This record gives sequence, structure tokens and C-alpha cells, in this order.
Amino acid sequence: MRLPTEAEVAAARANIAGVARRTPLWRLDADIPGTNIFLKLENLQPLGSFKIRAAINAMKSKDSATLKGGVLGASAGNFGVGLALVARQMGIAATIVAPDSAAQTKTDALKALGATVIRVPFADWWQVLMTRRFDGAKGAFFHPVAEEAVVAGNATIGVEILEDLDSIDTVIVPFGGGGLISGIGSVMRRTKPRTRMLAVEAETAQPAAAALKAGYPVKVTHTPSFVDGIGSGMVLEEMWPLVQESVDAALCVSLKEIADAIRLLAMKHRVIAEGAGAASVAAALSGRAGKGNIVCIVSGGNIDATKLTAILSGHDPS
Repeated sequence: MRLPTEAEVAAARANIAGVARRTPLWRLDADIPGTNIFLKLENLQPLGSFKIRAAINAMKSKDSATLKGGVLGASAGNFGVGLALVARQMGIAATIVAPDSAAQTKTDALKALGATVIRVPFADWWQVLMTRRFDGAKGAFFHPVAEEAVVAGNATIGVEILEDLDSIDTVIVPFGGGGLISGIGSVMRRTKPRTRMLAVEAETAQPAAAALKAGYPVKVTHTPSFVDGIGSGMVLEEMWPLVQESVDAALCVSLKEIADAIRLLAMKHRVIAEGAGAASVAAALSGRAGKGNIVCIVSGGNIDATKLTAILSGHDPS
């Protein structure tokens, strides 16, 4: 694995054109002295997540013969939805293995697109990510994180941010497997090397923080929660070199801080964010990301209606 080149990011941008949207950079209405918070609203993508960029680019980077037998993916939902959409357009079968903690709204979307969904315990799902196979399932395997075409697709977000905002002090990115921050980070390192790249994790799992502290990937405890789009047992070995190169530090936010950010985005800006998507905003609002111009990646908006209702009512969504 390596970071994408400028040419590969340009090719990814051409691949996703006409399907993925060029999402807006929206200034958060927050009175914080010395700080301007901007939201990169990937929740406005078709199907509600940045993952559509990665899925389209990954699929279009394969030859048709490879895809003829269908596609197989391991996804908590958003990447799988992107794969399923492209697979349906191409007339091929899609099978998605999802962890049992995946949001129902995401697995429902997969089924609506014609994908076969297999829900398994989180530990078994993690093994699928590690081995890139699932017994009894056929098709070309697409990894939601550790694919160079996936990282290049994610990098297109960084290009758009730079087109909309010249002065950027910090970019905060939800950390699931490292593919999103590595993609955006590759663009920033190339063009804005002084911009800080911060990974944000929930208190329920902090593999990036643990790896950065140790200097190598280490296993951490993962506790399922309503924040299902980030957090894992450890940083994948193949992603670690990219994470090292792209990430300056990792921040941790509590479930309460994330719920408060979801509520703020919905009530004040009419922006619906899932837990992972709101984590970056929670980090910026906490002050732990520092001051200046801060860009928060609102990575997705696919949250179960019951959980969103509970959060908007001020209750614990779990």
C-alpha cells in the first residue's frame, strides 16, 4: 500500500464524476474566538456517505473480466452501499458481509439495491477484512479501506477542500480504518504540508491513538455503540505506513460529545450526521483540535431513525 499520486487522484476524480457529488464546504455557526469551523458535507452524497467515491473508483479501476463473477465486500454499510449501487448499474451480483453492529438503515439500503447481506459478529467480520474472503461467498473482493483505488477515491475530497478554502490550519477526519484520512492527507501533505491532520475516534475504540503511541499497530478493546462507522480492534498492518505518513495525532471524543454534535448539526443547521460523521465536529467544538481554520469531515448521514430520534430528544441512543 502507498499513498496515491496526483495523477491517480485526478483519474479518480474523472471516474466518480456524474455519480458522486462535489459536496459543499459549509461554515458552522459557532461563536468560538479565534476559530472557524468548516463542514465538508459528505452526508449529502448519493446514499449518504463519502464511501461512494471510494467504491466507484475501486470498481472502475478493475477490468470487466474480473467483475464478471460479481463482487464481495466487507462493510459496516456505507462502502457496501457504494459497491452495490455500481454493481446494480453494471448488472452484476453483490454480496456484502456486515458486522452485527451495523446500522439497520445501512443494511436496508444494501438490500434495496439488490445486494445479498450477511450479518456476522464483529470479530468474524474483522477476520473477513484480514483474510479478504468469506466461506461460501463468491466474487471479486473489495476492501473498504486497504485498496489503493479506495484511498485515491477518498483523496478527491482533499482536492475539493483546497478549491474552496485556501487557508487551512487543521483537518479532522473520522478514523475507521485509515483510508479516508490517508486519502485526504496525501493531498494536504503534497500541497499544504503545514496543515495538521487529526484522526478522531470515539471512546469505544481508539486503535489510531494506540498505534501512534506505540509506533506500531496494537490491539485495543472495541465496544459496539451507536457510532458504528469508526472504531476497530486495531489499525491494519497494510494501512499503518499510510497512517504514519498522513496523521499528526489522534483525538478521542465521548459518546455524549458525539450525540451533542449530532443534535447541534440537526437543530441548528438541518444537517443529519451519523455518529462517525459528527465525531469530527465534536472534536472541533471541544477545543482539543486547537484554533484557526478547522475543516471537519462529516463523513456520512446514515443513522437509524430511532437513534436519531433519541438523540434529538436528549436521550441515550443505546
